[in-house]
Amino acid sequence: MPEYFVCEPYGPPLRTEQDAADLVGEAIGHGANAVAIPVERLHQDFFRLRTGVAGAIVGKLAVYRLGVAIVGDVSEHVAASDSFRDWVREADRSTHLRFVADLSDLQRGSQPESGL
Repeated sequence: MPEYFVCEPYGPPLRTEQDAADLVGEAIGHGANAVAIPVERLHQDFFRLRTGVAGAIVGKLAVYRLGVAIVGDVSEHVAASDSFRDWVREADRSTHLRFVADLSDLQRGSQPESGL
């Protein structure tokens, strides 16, 4: 079972590869092998896949073999973008990235649900 470093919900939005690198350092420093990122901490560009922000952040964490959980309600973004909806569905089948409604889903080890 992954040991999550839970990113604080309040603070500057995560938008750049450097933001992700800083998060990697925090997670590894806490002995985690996965990171839980509240949707409140993600810059709005994360949800617009064409910007590349989501790929840069998730990709940087993957390079360091850190799992990623996006925590919170992404239903508005899923409804607004077919490509984002498809990415969430694809993530639901992966072992590296998941979308969950809240932290209790991680603690229970429940399967993620599309369109949260």
